[in-house]
Amino acid sequence: QVQLVESGGGLVQAGGSLRLSCAASGRIFSINTMGWYRQAPGKQREVVASITSSGSINYADSVKGRFTISRDNAKNTVYLKMNSLKPEDTAVYYCAGERIWSTLNAPDYWGQGTQVTVSS
Repeated sequence: QVQLVESGGGLVQAGGSLRLSCAASGRIFSINTMGWYRQAPGKQREVVASITSSGSINYADSVKGRFTISRDNAKNTVYLKMNSLKPEDTAVYYCAGERIWSTLNAPDYWGQGTQVTVSS
């Protein structure tokens, strides 16, 4: 099994920054793609960013130029640096992992989620 544990969420003013972390443990060799989803109240969960074990990166159009995803393979950790945050970025952010190389369309593993709230 794989465990994904997020940290780093919180409350920030519009224009501010946050960094989310996701530490993976367990059968981590089975994960080839990791990344982040988010779900705002009343909306569907959507993929925010993904990164493969080979370093291929994808972003949702809504966060391009503001968010940066990275991974530290030695620490089995994925990060999401969020700059220029907007109130519409408010959501629960979920770390996710998938066994295949992909853009994280169908994750096999999920974290418990961390709340990000951006005040105007």
